[in-house]
Amino acid sequence: MTEFIPPATRWFPLPSPFPMKRGGALHGARLAYETWGTLDAGATNVVLVLTGMSPDAHAASSAADPSPGWWEWMIGPGKPIDTDRWFVVCMNALGSCKGSTGPASPDPATGEPYRLGFPELSIEDGADAAAALVRGLGIRQLACVVGNSMGGMTALALLARHPGIARGHVNICGAARALPFSIAIRSLQREAIRLDPQWNGGDYEINGCYPENGMRMARKLGVITYRSALEWDGRFGRVRLDPERREDDDPFGLEFEVESYLEAHARRFVHRFDPNSYLYLSRSMDWFDLGEAHGGDTRRGLASLQDVTHALVIGVKTDILFPIQQQEEIAAGLRDAGADVRFLPMPSPQGHDAFLVDEARFGPAVAGFLRTLPTARLDANRVA
Repeated sequence: MTEFIPPATRWFPLPSPFPMKRGGALHGARLAYETWGTLDAGATNVVLVLTGMSPDAHAASSAADPSPGWWEWMIGPGKPIDTDRWFVVCMNALGSCKGSTGPASPDPATGEPYRLGFPELSIEDGADAAAALVRGLGIRQLACVVGNSMGGMTALALLARHPGIARGHVNICGAARALPFSIAIRSLQREAIRLDPQWNGGDYEINGCYPENGMRMARKLGVITYRSALEWDGRFGRVRLDPERREDDDPFGLEFEVESYLEAHARRFVHRFDPNSYLYLSRSMDWFDLGEAHGGDTRRGLASLQDVTHALVIGVKTDILFPIQQQEEIAAGLRDAGADVRFLPMPSPQGHDAFLVDEARFGPAVAGFLRTLPTARLDANRVA
């Protein structure tokens, strides 16, 4: 993996030791984050963005780094998350390899990468890290926490484990628990990495023994589930590669445009994400169940989030990885908790990844919700 940390990225040191839900602790750990906009006098205008599995903290461009971010059309002056009004914070997930401490980071006890010596990682650990960042920045209560995909899971864990930390919530293509289909796909992705001989029990080298084939297969499986069958058909159909783009010496080589797309996409990803981080973050999603503390009743877990007053829940009808019934479940549970909830089932053809590309639908929905989000009283949000 070739690590590139955007120049606008900053680091927040987590409390040391930082205890992990499933045992063990991190020492000297940190979170990578970026900010946009201006914090108001009462620290009441903060929007925290929690990401999916692979993005870094560079969600949008800024004066410090004008390069486009992964959610460029969503965050900025006059955009749906309007930085003329909101102070926006985006953090790279704990366990990632994009600046935050994870399996690829040096273990301070040895100076070598943690690799599989990294403690077992849970979604709840990422939520606790987010809470530490919020408090460390002097923010008593967020105006809104926005989570998409894995970030939607982390946002729910944050709200459950740290009552009162946010009064508003936007959950996009998220889930309150992992379903069997999603677990099965992620299990196959992890198996592809672990069965690559070059993975070497997690002890690989960036420029030497490296599980490139395993990472390629894992990424291809992921990309297939991030989009819908409708999207694949409309985008590629059964178009075949031109003869000069085929490998004549391989009777089972690439033949269709969709195969070529998956291969190119996977190869771009392979050395940009650490394989062990992929394993840890993937498994953390499988383990997550907000109903765990409520006898396995996810709806009761959601109903316990009674400090959230306003919520927007968006799902995509063509999403097979985090299917629409999971967002329906979140919306119903938050209503049980007493929140004013808007549920929007989007007809986007792009599947799970629609929130990254369907600006025409997602932009107005998020902008409309945030415009009507009530302003908090200053004295309720000042840091004690």
